[in-house]
Amino acid sequence: MQPTAGNRYYCGEALRQRIVANLSRFSVRARAVNTAKRAAVAITIVETAHGPDLCGLPRHEHWDPNAALILTRRAAGLRNHAGQWALPGGRMEDGEGPEDTALRELCEEVGLQLAPDRVIGCLDDFSTRSGFTITPVVIWGGTGVDLTPNPGEVASVHRIPIQELMRADAPILEEIPESQHPVLLMPVGHSWIAAPTAAMLYQFREVAILGQATRVAHFEQPYFAWQ
Repeated sequence: MQPTAGNRYYCGEALRQRIVANLSRFSVRARAVNTAKRAAVAITIVETAHGPDLCGLPRHEHWDPNAALILTRRAAGLRNHAGQWALPGGRMEDGEGPEDTALRELCEEVGLQLAPDRVIGCLDDFSTRSGFTITPVVIWGGTGVDLTPNPGEVASVHRIPIQELMRADAPILEEIPESQHPVLLMPVGHSWIAAPTAAMLYQFREVAILGQATRVAHFEQPYFAWQ
């Protein structure tokens, strides 16, 4: 895809308005849970820039203004889910709403500080095998964004092009004997991302980009997430 304003996933006002409109028509399903087990993540739209730095996806010599989402690899020294793919986010602190948590964690993990008016909606809560209920908060990061990973929390930062989420082979569903629901994976480059992160990416694709009221909270997670 050439990086021009006529592209369907160009990181500009037309895409922002499309996502806002789709999210405004979506009826979010929240879950009532123990506040000590509440968390939020930031699904943040920015430019692809020089690419995601992943096997199977190109690195661009010049700045690519097509839209991407910020994902991280969690630092190896973290107590929970070290080394796994993640959206910037974490546990909600006292007095915070999901939007507050998502904005705070986005700043703490990748150095991107944004005002509350950059929040453009939410997706369904997703309860994990590790006991947390996560609210995905959709945020417009916009153009000209620099990211600086916090080495205490983040091993690396990647900009996954929205176009990559639209692949015909996504999602991948794998049956496991321990659950009546399949594990959901999203292919990225020559690899894949697993639920719960993958489930949120898939719902973002379906709801925010395609305008479809697709639900994902029932999908299973791989064994390594059952901790």
